[in-house]
Amino acid sequence: MEFAKFYEIRENFYEIKMKKILKELEEILRYNFKDKSLLHKALTHKSFNNQENNEKLEFLGDRVLGLIISKKLLEKYPNEKEGIIDKKFANLVNKKTCAEIAKKIEIKKFIYLGSSHKFLERSADKIISDCLEAIVGAIYLDGGLKISEKFILNFWEKYIDKSVITLIDPKTKLQEYSLKKFKQLPKYIFFKKTGPQHKPIFKTEVEIPESKKIIGIGSSKKNAQQNAASKLIKILKI
Repeated sequence: MEFAKFYEIRENFYEIKMKKILKELEEILRYNFKDKSLLHKALTHKSFNNQENNEKLEFLGDRVLGLIISKKLLEKYPNEKEGIIDKKFANLVNKKTCAEIAKKIEIKKFIYLGSSHKFLERSADKIISDCLEAIVGAIYLDGGLKISEKFILNFWEKYIDKSVITLIDPKTKLQEYSLKKFKQLPKYIFFKKTGPQHKPIFKTEVEIPESKKIIGIGSSKKNAQQNAASKLIKILKI
C-alpha cells in the first residue's frame, strides 16, 4: 500500500507540474486550449515517444501556416507579381523564420525530448521549428481556422511587414529563364575592348536558344555581360 501511495503522489505531482508548464506556454501563445492533450502532443518529440508525437501535427501545421501566409501576402501585395509573392512566401515559412519565432517563444523550454536529444539537439533549429508548426496544427484542430489565423498573424506580423526581396540581377535572371525553358546556360562571348587604358570599354555578346545575339557594353567584362543580359531580357519580355 505504501508503494501504491508513493506512485499515486508522484503521478499527481507530475500532472500538476505538467499543467503548470502548459499554462505558462498558453500565456505566451495567447491561446488557451480546450483540449490540453493537443498542446501536450505538439510538444512531444519522437525521441520522447515514438508512437504518440508531434509529427502529424507538424505536417498539418505546415499546411495551415502556408494557407494563412499565402492569403495575407495576396491581401498585402495585390499588385505584386506572382514570382515575388512566391519568394516572400518562401522566406516567411522556411525553417529559419520558424526557428527565430520559436526561439522568441522559448519553445525549447517546453519540448519533451528523449535522453538521446536532451543535450545534443535541444536547441536545434529543425526541432524547435517543427514544434512551432505542430503547435499551429494543434491550434487549428482545437480552435479552427480563424483562431489559427489570429495566432499566426500575431507572431509572423513583423516578418510579413519587413518581407523584402533582393532584386535579381539581369545575368542571374536570364540564366534562370534559360535553364528553366531550354535546360541550357546563356552563352557570353567577349569580343572587343576599346578606349584608353584608364577608361576601357568592353563589348560582349549574349544569346540563348531561339534568341538573336545581343551586344552589351560596360566598363568591365562583368558590366558588359549584365548590360547584354538586361537588353535581352527586355526584348524577350521576361
